[in-house]
Amino acid sequence: MMNAEKTAVITEIDRLAPKLIEVSHKIHAHPELNFEEHYAHDLLCSVLEEFGLQVTRHAFGVATAFEAVVGTTGAEVLVLLEYDALPGIGHGCGHNVIAAAGLGAGLAAAVLAQQVGGRVRILGTPAEEGGGGKIAMARQGAFNTGVAAMMVHPADADLIRMDSIAVHTVDVTYQGKAAHAAAAPWEGRNALDAAVLGYVNVAALRQHIRPSERIHGIFTEAGEKPNIVPRQAAATWYVRSDTISSLQPLKKRVMACLEGATSACGCTMDSQWDDHTYADVRDNMALVGAYVQNMTALGRHVMDPRVSGHSVVGSTDMGNVSYLLPSIHPMIKMAPDGVAIHTEEFAHFAGGVLGDSAVVTGAQAMAMTVIDLWTKPDLCAQLSSEFAQVTSDIDVLA
Repeated sequence: MMNAEKTAVITEIDRLAPKLIEVSHKIHAHPELNFEEHYAHDLLCSVLEEFGLQVTRHAFGVATAFEAVVGTTGAEVLVLLEYDALPGIGHGCGHNVIAAAGLGAGLAAAVLAQQVGGRVRILGTPAEEGGGGKIAMARQGAFNTGVAAMMVHPADADLIRMDSIAVHTVDVTYQGKAAHAAAAPWEGRNALDAAVLGYVNVAALRQHIRPSERIHGIFTEAGEKPNIVPRQAAATWYVRSDTISSLQPLKKRVMACLEGATSACGCTMDSQWDDHTYADVRDNMALVGAYVQNMTALGRHVMDPRVSGHSVVGSTDMGNVSYLLPSIHPMIKMAPDGVAIHTEEFAHFAGGVLGDSAVVTGAQAMAMTVIDLWTKPDLCAQLSSEFAQVTSDIDVLA
């Protein structure tokens, strides 16, 4: 239902639209990899300061993170911004849109915070693309308080959620023995053979995992010259499963495949798991419902991928946040149907008119949802009750 406060944030974001779109385009034109987002960090902080907000730069021990807080009483709502890019294809995940939409939602909510009696925390969260920026921030207390956390993510459709799956990355290194590949190959032990056999073992394992699970890897080192038996080879693997709980047994099966190759080749293997695991996103359905109502009021039809069959599968450190606070991670249409994320084509649309529209609509829908949380105590109670029923003993910050 539209009320005066929601009308006010819609009007404010319409007023801010040229600035938000300018910010989106600037970040799009300056893609930066995870933990290197210095341009985006400084730009977003400067805009927040331009509108009178006090900003903590380099927040929570992360050089490219920031925080701005407005309001002293009422429900505290976290609006999250992402702004890192992908190697080679720039903003093929549309994080420039996420940043600008979150900026707009935060600025509009800030205008009404004192009047309505609410508190908004605008968090710049870098390094989503594998760096685990939110996890690093969470370890320093970034998500210790708040009734809810939210962001929107671009896609080729308006969806209530991403079909997120947990992921953990492992680097493996095989050690063999170098020898002249023509003069005395029998003196060598081929580390590349071990890496290849490990790859083949995982390929066989893929026949016997659940349809929702994924295992994929690349070789990162494969020898020095063809006439030298490779003394060292290396690979990086992503292991994904439905939840952070179901991920654990799958990791053991993958490691058995990779380690088994060493016996056949007379090599040894070292492994190093990343210091962070991306958890699955646990969407708070009470909060999803409020967001969907607001998107509907803005003229958007938001689909449930479990009903429509239109889904986006991936992993995000927003999943870890969703284990700490009631959270949503809806997808907002920013590209034509069938244009997948993490592609050059998607990056093109992220900097175009569809991306601009997603910035404005995403900002308005989130700001309206913030208003709901500030003005509807029953909604906050629903969020809290639902979250309490799905709490977990798993440490998502380990």
